Amino acid sequence: MKQRDLQLMQEMGLTYWQVRKPDFYPGRDLPAIDLPPSCQLLFVCEDELDEHDRWLFGRILSSMKLTPEQALSLPPAAVEQIREHHLTWCWVAGCDVVHPAGCQLLTSTSLAQMHTNPSSKKALWQQICSYDT
Repeated sequence: MKQRDLQLMQEMGLTYWQVRKPDFYPGRDLPAIDLPPSCQLLFVCEDELDEHDRWLFGRILSSMKLTPEQALSLPPAAVEQIREHHLTWCWVAGCDVVHPAGCQLLTSTSLAQMHTNPSSKKALWQQICSYDT
């Protein structure tokens, strides 16, 4: 990618992007991802969040006494690129991934499935509460 393209992406606030067909670039190096110090929770999911999912995500964050500014969402393929972080939590929703070391792991169904499955919300809440003791 040209330097000008990278600069434009940074100006637009895009700090992460993913190549759609990585097989075309067999020798490419994956960029390392350094999470900002303000990021306390990493949300890992494959799905793009719709408005209803974002609302539920915000409610769960507030129950954990976190703000949306303290959370970051990444697709599963990007997790292995994380280099430096100050995470407290890693929440993996609806996928399998090796989480970054040194943080508390939460696992759940996808947010889309949580809307109609109260038991999955309860299971997530029990995981959150288990770290408080």
